[in-house]
Amino acid sequence: MEYIVGQRWVSQAESKLGLGMVVETDGRQITLLFPAAEEERIYAVDNAPLARIVYQPGDTVQDVNHTALTVKAIEYNRGLAYYLATDDKGDEIILPESKVSGAIQLSTPTQRVFSGQFDKNIAFELRAASLHFRHKLHSSKARGLLGCRTSLLPHQLYIAQQVAQRFAPRVLLADEVGLGKTIEAGMILHHQLQTGLASRALIIVPESLQHQWLVEMLRRFNLAFALFDQQRCEAIIEAGDDNPFETEQLILCSLDFLLANPQLAAQAEDSEWDMLIVDEAHHLQWQEGAPSDAYQQV
Repeated sequence: MEYIVGQRWVSQAESKLGLGMVVETDGRQITLLFPAAEEERIYAVDNAPLARIVYQPGDTVQDVNHTALTVKAIEYNRGLAYYLATDDKGDEIILPESKVSGAIQLSTPTQRVFSGQFDKNIAFELRAASLHFRHKLHSSKARGLLGCRTSLLPHQLYIAQQVAQRFAPRVLLADEVGLGKTIEAGMILHHQLQTGLASRALIIVPESLQHQWLVEMLRRFNLAFALFDQQRCEAIIEAGDDNPFETEQLILCSLDFLLANPQLAAQAEDSEWDMLIVDEAHHLQWQEGAPSDAYQQV
């Protein structure tokens, strides 16, 4: 392939640079200027990842002044292309390829084919294999239950799988102490987030268990919850946000905090949640006609 100063080429490895122009050649190396990116690249002639760009009759091009022109015919002189084009008024213009705008987008298959941008077959095979494995992962019954840093205990997996596949599940996890109710809740939440059934979650726990939940969710499920207290909420409001509970997707707070701040509790209620998890819910007291404040809050 002969490279001539003034010819226009596009980099197959860096198409985002736009349309390049040969500005120097010494037989072994060529230098291209990419006006749109205001960058230069030097390539070895023998293995330059370049594709020649020559517009065809009917194509619309822009000159360096960004005037749209329609190509009618092409002539060559000493290896350079000259376009006979017309503007929107019908006036004919001879446009040397060196005066073509450097902005070019080769995003469609047709544009890539006609510009000579062909990928190797191994790249197609890699993309096809990736899509196959992605489909296999998304259709797996275990999707959302994998990747947790915890022992895969049968009773936890069964409960998590049965509950997590429901839309808007409403359940009471009532295993004995030490059987992993926190892990079960985390697995259910993780599954709902991974499968798109949920995107926003609020966890309400006793104040003494806040950091335990925060660490467990991050360490075992890689879920980074925001720990909300009065000081943090006040800082968010001072920064200009009306409802602090709408600034994060995953929020953890204590029940005592909500009971002590009725206004913030109301803002939490006004926020749209996909999932609410309440720890130690069996301590919420209820009597007919006289439910506790904590019960009513939840």
